[in-house]
Amino acid sequence: MPRAAIIQPDRSYTFADYFKLNFAPQDILAYFNVSLQRRSLNLPRYTGTLDRLVDLKARIEESLPRLSLTSEMARREFLIAPVLTDVLHYTQATLNVEYPVAVSNQLKGSLDYLLQNDQAFLVIEAKNEDLERGFVQLAIELIALDQWIESEQTILQGAISTGNIWQFGQFNRQTREVTQDLALYRVPADLDDLLRILVKILEP
Repeated sequence: MPRAAIIQPDRSYTFADYFKLNFAPQDILAYFNVSLQRRSLNLPRYTGTLDRLVDLKARIEESLPRLSLTSEMARREFLIAPVLTDVLHYTQATLNVEYPVAVSNQLKGSLDYLLQNDQAFLVIEAKNEDLERGFVQLAIELIALDQWIESEQTILQGAISTGNIWQFGQFNRQTREVTQDLALYRVPADLDDLLRILVKILEP
């Protein structure tokens, strides 16, 4: 299938539009000369003390039975935001919410969460709890971020989250390759592991 049939060069696309495309992820990314691979990422973990972990896990476990996860706002406010707030505490990173980016007519929109210090880390919420389509949107946003920020990072990293499930992705800026991690991290069951990965990525 010709790439022009997937992405129309004369049409405007926001990041959210890529979530709706029914084409294979590798074909969508190929339009931007980016390849896709799926494999287990050996993500390093922070080994220090996480002094808020017990409290964070208790709060999430207490709220989950009473929380309707059909609402995207509820997932963002009660599951994603508390995790990211604690990451800020441990890393002293800054957080931009709904951060606007405009690289081109095909690469523009708002990033759900952009965490930055010496590193940049992107988190987006999976609309309709669809991780597969959400990952395509994450990949597109990482491609845009590559052109938007001035950074010496070779690997740009991000995660897609439904609130109670997280999946990591990476974009190698030199080889132009996106990697989708095979592992899924569940909240609250894998919260310790998830938090240690996030803190390590943004460790000062």
